[in-house]
Amino acid sequence: MKAIWKGTVLAESDDTVLVEGNHYFPAAAVKQQYLLPSNTKTTCSWKGQASYYTVFVDGDANPDAAWFYADPKEAAAEIRGRIAFWKGVQVVQ
Repeated sequence: MKAIWKGTVLAESDDTVLVEGNHYFPAAAVKQQYLLPSNTKTTCSWKGQASYYTVFVDGDANPDAAWFYADPKEAAAEIRGRIAFWKGVQVVQ
């Protein structure tokens, strides 16, 4: 799977975890140079607290377009150490 925004590959891995239609990439497969930590946090009743990244490509920002669960609840343990994308980031095979 690949995560692509504005023609730039943000992440690529054959080892994604699919949860609620979102592919969670291993953090090591994500090109961190395109991510800037955000102060945004949300809470999911069964996954726990999500933290976000703003995606930056060629000077363009996509606020909170990537997220992760630093300490997911037990029911979502499989996404620990993984990052997912949305807000126009294409995830393709």
